[in-house]
Amino acid sequence: MSNKSTPFILISNDDGIRAEGIQVLAREMRRFADVVVVAPDNEQSASSHSLTLHRPLRVYRHSPTDYSVDGTPTDCITLAVHEILKKKPDLVVSGINRGANLGDDVHYSGTVSAAVEGALMGIPSIAVSLVVWGDRNPYFKTAAHFARKLVKKVIREGLPKGLVLNVNVPNVSEKKIKGYAFSRLGKRNYGEVIFEKIDPRGRKYYWIGGDDRTFNDISGSDGNMIYKNKISITPLQVDLTHYTLLDQMSQWKIE
Repeated sequence: MSNKSTPFILISNDDGIRAEGIQVLAREMRRFADVVVVAPDNEQSASSHSLTLHRPLRVYRHSPTDYSVDGTPTDCITLAVHEILKKKPDLVVSGINRGANLGDDVHYSGTVSAAVEGALMGIPSIAVSLVVWGDRNPYFKTAAHFARKLVKKVIREGLPKGLVLNVNVPNVSEKKIKGYAFSRLGKRNYGEVIFEKIDPRGRKYYWIGGDDRTFNDISGSDGNMIYKNKISITPLQVDLTHYTLLDQMSQWKIE
């Protein structure tokens, strides 16, 4: 698939293979790399790290380098690496997500989870999201151009195993970007999360929502960087162990 000088990149997302973000990203990556796209056949936003175990999955080939799966982003990465691809990719890039993946979002995001799955397999992985709200016109090219530069840097420098770079790009033109910053996770404020409604037969139903655009004011956080029109890059580790507390708990006596 690739020679020694050409990187081999696997691209996925959670917005689906027809989403504009993944198409812009794939075009940008193909300027310098061999690229295969394996993405959900429909939107899988907020699917987190779910893996389909209770029904069969189908893979659809759209071109020699583009596939869709009727499953989750995690399914896509798993099938790509173990079944579709002839060799392990040098890098997994997930996105470009239409919408923020800041702070608490990373626990729910299918976009981030696709990158995490790559990291679990020992593949350097990046998740890219565009912080666009509602029906505003998305500046996907801004995110794609930065993703290209970051991917080239990661290919040169490498990443420690079990690490994901979570990238959020302000939804503005490149001229308005005020640089980038390596940031910690912030805290999202989702506002009202549960909406109670009544169906036409008079029965209650509930809609899980929450789309507040505010963040806690935390110095050095990803949300604060977005407010400053800076691109946020947050390293996430797959190993969730809290080692400091683990050392402290080793002294406990539970009787």
